[in-house]
Amino acid sequence: MNGGELIAEALSVQGVESIFTLCGGHISPILVGCKEREIRVVDVRDEVSAVFAADATARITGRPAVAAVTAGPGATNTITAVKNAQLAQSPVVLLGGAAATVLRGRGSLQDIDQLALFEPHVKWAASAEQVRELPGMVETAFRVAAAGVPGPVFVECPVDLLYGQDLVRKWYAESRAKGLRGWLINRYLRRHVDRLFKGADDVTVNRQVEEPPVSEAEPKAVKKAAALLSKAKRPLLIIGSQALVRGGQDGGRGAEALAAAVESLGLPVYLAGSARGLLGRDHPLQRRHRRRGAVREADLVLLAGFPADFRLDYGRQIRSQATLIGVNLTDEELNLNRTPKLGVVADPAHFLVELAKVAKPRARWSRWIETLSAADREREAEIDATAAEKVEGINPVDLFRQIEEVAEENSVLVVDGGDFVATAAYTLRPRGPLRWLDPGAFGTLGVGGGFALGAALCRPSAEVWLIWGDGSSAYSLAEIDTFVRHGLPVIAVIGNDAGWTQIAREQVPILGDDVATVLAPTSYHRVAEGYGGEGLLLERPEDTPRVLARAKELAAEGRPVVINAHIGATDFRKGSISI
Repeated sequence: MNGGELIAEALSVQGVESIFTLCGGHISPILVGCKEREIRVVDVRDEVSAVFAADATARITGRPAVAAVTAGPGATNTITAVKNAQLAQSPVVLLGGAAATVLRGRGSLQDIDQLALFEPHVKWAASAEQVRELPGMVETAFRVAAAGVPGPVFVECPVDLLYGQDLVRKWYAESRAKGLRGWLINRYLRRHVDRLFKGADDVTVNRQVEEPPVSEAEPKAVKKAAALLSKAKRPLLIIGSQALVRGGQDGGRGAEALAAAVESLGLPVYLAGSARGLLGRDHPLQRRHRRRGAVREADLVLLAGFPADFRLDYGRQIRSQATLIGVNLTDEELNLNRTPKLGVVADPAHFLVELAKVAKPRARWSRWIETLSAADREREAEIDATAAEKVEGINPVDLFRQIEEVAEENSVLVVDGGDFVATAAYTLRPRGPLRWLDPGAFGTLGVGGGFALGAALCRPSAEVWLIWGDGSSAYSLAEIDTFVRHGLPVIAVIGNDAGWTQIAREQVPILGDDVATVLAPTSYHRVAEGYGGEGLLLERPEDTPRVLARAKELAAEGRPVVINAHIGATDFRKGSISI
């Protein structure tokens, strides 16, 4: 096997079903080797989408997912997605092509110091020096990506390690230099190639796949948390994405166990990021609105995989008199901005499962839960009133209310945008665990095409809805072409108000100028048609039921579709900018 085939064999052993890529001569042997082993090669239109797709796959499955990109600009194009995966603690394995080993630093095509670029943003980065190293490096990459705090890793694969030995020897052909100089150059090149392929014929791929250990909470800490909880009158649980980093493993049994533990604890709970949907649509313990007020009223706050960052006003929302319990995989996030009374460095899901075994729900919490429920109902009534308002074009709140009614129970919701997506977060209800995909705390625009791609492949029977702001859609709208070529019937809804509205909401009142926030009312439905997809224009409120029904019909036929929804302005999110 050549080096590319060795990598493909190692990926196959790891159980990889799809690899995301944009082709390049530096990595072609990897892609061909994957195809030969029935690993699906999913080629995108921008390298960043390949990493976003791998990120989504990793989040849904709870296991490392793979992207492969060519050298130089192929690698640099991925850096935003790699950083997003790092901050979202998503185990992504990125394979990067590189210039031939003998040509490093000599002005070769697309030759840059890629390790220096990636090292600050990944858990581990390494470059292979010999063919025989490649399978072991892939194995190490998977182990490191999944262990402890999951995150991305980068493996650099020089092009002369990936192709066959005979071809590589032709590349390093005899020098035309005369005399002693030519003899020395030829001798050096022959010895260099000998070193590249030394032991390559004897290398084997390890068939044993190691499962990373779970960071378990100490029983003493669990019992102490139960004791603190027993004294609380107004406890509150907030679960973040970190609690679901392994939730998709074993067919989602990890998420099921976590949901059962939360239900057993009986605490009112807010779900954030990838934890959204953990309890389904309408669980009586789940609160959706007015989290700020609830946190300020609580006398005990349990943060499970959720740091005290900007989403909690850097910890200021939690009263100084309240008991703070924090559970996190890292000590840094555990103590970010606020030091908890009880801090536990452990897997948040494991901690909650163990806590549910020893803690008992308290009847006296029922009045507190009802108080929060009443606040939720009040907010829902306000949202209903906003949805009923007449605006020029489509009322975005009403549009999401109607999508909520027609989306299938197996739906996956992918969100990518600012104002339009934030509105969706208040109005759409994820149907189950790992069926809501947002960028995470990095707030990255451009995840949509890649995330939807990964979701559609991981859940082929699901209805995948991609909620796009008109500004953010431009980052990955070309992936409609990818959906078409790979037969993925994604339903994309673009909220078209011809502007970067989330920024304009604050910029215009404060600075009195809309500079750089104005877009054109682009015909995104026609752009979709140009890429081979289906396009639907939605301009009148009375047409919303018909257009949504037609989009679902097209998706059921296996065709990706874009709804270009001309939305009007509301004050639903006035004053909501986060910095």
